[in-house]
Amino acid sequence: MSGDDVLLVWCTCPADAAGRLAEALVGERLAACVNRIGPVQSTYTWQGAVETATETLLAIKTTAARYPALQARLRELHPYELPEIIATSVSNGLPDYLAWVRGGVV
Repeated sequence: MSGDDVLLVWCTCPADAAGRLAEALVGERLAACVNRIGPVQSTYTWQGAVETATETLLAIKTTAARYPALQARLRELHPYELPEIIATSVSNGLPDYLAWVRGGVV
């Protein structure tokens, strides 16, 4: 079944912020589920220097309709000046799971 309105949002954050971010997004019904994956090692360029950090990767399930509010709230709560927030469309998935995601956000 098509899940075009369902999004998988990726966001890295410090491990000590991951639980707080996940609970806020699910508690406020901006996301149906947040998986915390980690630790992950990230290497990136920031302000002209190569940096390496140990982070937690959040896999956030939401809908396209709720994405603007989720992005705004995540930006507000995230400790980074410029957080990684990347949304990808879910083209297919288990119909019952996609329905559950849709029902989990308001």
